[in-house]
Amino acid sequence: MRKHLLTAAALTTAAFALTTLTACGTTEPAADAKADKKAEPITLTDDTGTEVKLDGPATKVVGTEWNVVEQLISLGVDPVGVSDVKGYKTWNTAVPLKNEPKDIGTRGEPSMDTIAALKPDLILATSDLPPAAVKQLRAVAPVLEVKAADAADPIGRMTKNLDLIARATGTTARADELKKGFETKLEEGKKALADAGLAGAKYAFADGYVVSNQVSVRPYTSGSLIGGVNEKLGLENAWTVEGDPAYGLGTTDVEGLTKLGDGVHFAYIGNDGDPAATPFSGVLAKDKVWTSLPFVKKGDVHRLPDGIWMFGGTESMNRYVDSVVTALTEK
Repeated sequence: MRKHLLTAAALTTAAFALTTLTACGTTEPAADAKADKKAEPITLTDDTGTEVKLDGPATKVVGTEWNVVEQLISLGVDPVGVSDVKGYKTWNTAVPLKNEPKDIGTRGEPSMDTIAALKPDLILATSDLPPAAVKQLRAVAPVLEVKAADAADPIGRMTKNLDLIARATGTTARADELKKGFETKLEEGKKALADAGLAGAKYAFADGYVVSNQVSVRPYTSGSLIGGVNEKLGLENAWTVEGDPAYGLGTTDVEGLTKLGDGVHFAYIGNDGDPAATPFSGVLAKDKVWTSLPFVKKGDVHRLPDGIWMFGGTESMNRYVDSVVTALTEK
């Protein structure tokens, strides 16, 4: 968290308030008022239309999905419980855990007993979790369920989730800072690419996996969060495949990459901790279809740094913007 410096005006106001309280004979009411303010109840409506009531800003929070975990950390709240802690540490080093939260199980099947033992103030879940699991979680503690993703407005969905989580944790000022910083990063990135003559450049981002010796490529269409950021940067999404309605992710194979054509900048994210997730620099190195692709022949293939969670929040996307600009403008 950034340290905020008090302005002279703020110091004067604080001094005046203290003087007034002292004139009343004690400064204890200030502490009482602060305590009362913290204890003010909060009522929210989550993305399922469920009313969620909290006694005050949540501090003991459990996150069942990595995107909400990242947002908690970015807001300055260290989660007490996280699904698949090892996986988070592997895939999201852009926004690392600052504490050692309890591992509550897998993202698709968290342990109810483990979560209950933590006695959380709030459980953050997403629409990726089965409704039956969410129902069980609501019997443990208040659950704020957010929509995991929305291909119709990927960036808007990310910021809406951030705002809702900030309201639940009393960190709305920090959320505003994060959103402003993200907008600034997009503007700077767009300008840097334009200055390099890359405004409107055709760009395709993907990840890939090797399953049973078969390479599967996952295109990030315009409906993906990455795709939304790319368009804000002034890049043209070269994918023509259709993405799913939530994450905007498509499916194709190596042969499908031939449809990208010429003049395309290709980028991907892999993970050295998961060899099956790095086919572009692994098994495809000797594949005739892959090596015949125009962007491969030109050396216009860019592996972005590991640890940028492609479905994360503003801080992951800031890191992504920096990585794209560096990759496409480096000589």
